[in-house]
Amino acid sequence: MPASNDDAISINKYISASGFCSRREADKLIEAYRVTINDELAIAGTKVLPGDKIAIDGEKIKSKKKPIYLAFNKPAGITSTTDLKDKTNIISYINFPKRIFPVGRLDKDSEGLIFLTNDGDIVNKILRASNHHEKEYIVSVDKAIDAGFIYKMANGIPVLGTITKKCFVRQEGNRKFRIVLTQGLNRQIRRMCEFLGYEVKTLTRVRIMHINIGNLPLGKTRYFTAPEIEKLNELVAGSSKTVEVSTPLSKPRNKRKG
Repeated sequence: MPASNDDAISINKYISASGFCSRREADKLIEAYRVTINDELAIAGTKVLPGDKIAIDGEKIKSKKKPIYLAFNKPAGITSTTDLKDKTNIISYINFPKRIFPVGRLDKDSEGLIFLTNDGDIVNKILRASNHHEKEYIVSVDKAIDAGFIYKMANGIPVLGTITKKCFVRQEGNRKFRIVLTQGLNRQIRRMCEFLGYEVKTLTRVRIMHINIGNLPLGKTRYFTAPEIEKLNELVAGSSKTVEVSTPLSKPRNKRKG
């Protein structure tokens, strides 16, 4: 069946969706006569149909593979690595049908929210701005905590040759507290507690940036919602060019073990 006008999209949107650049940057390329459609110069507002050959400076651009953004409630014992030689690796556990990789890490002994994607561009943006994005945790320790413990955790602890940044900490129970970090020092919370003479018993990440773990069951994944993706692009826009994305309609496959 031949393509219809219903399948057409504007040239700047097509270029942006390919991941080459933003719509604004695409407009500049078009104005500079650097974009062709089927070997003819493109003009602003031109529509692109499936099968059209789009080139910039004579080089054909490829449509970007459909982005995948997953939230995963990682169980303790699963390692945030793509190394399949590690029998506890996160990729084998999830068993997703397409190639994805984790954004950042979450300690093997910890559980909770971690992102996975096939979009290397968004990964770079998130990691570049990681010291500005909040990550929230619920932590339980081996003995009772008090106001002094909360104050010290919130106002800086010597860790790995530095002092941790001031952060939000709130007591949630006799041995439990909530903490929001904008740092990502190695095993930071565990080291902070250890400095004060406490041992972490459980550590669960419940939020990264604007995305909450909510009622996502342990060991399960879900796709980001469209509003979550839109907000994510806004939050990382300062890191580099942003991308336009769409939310898949199908549900991810999950693999719950043991």
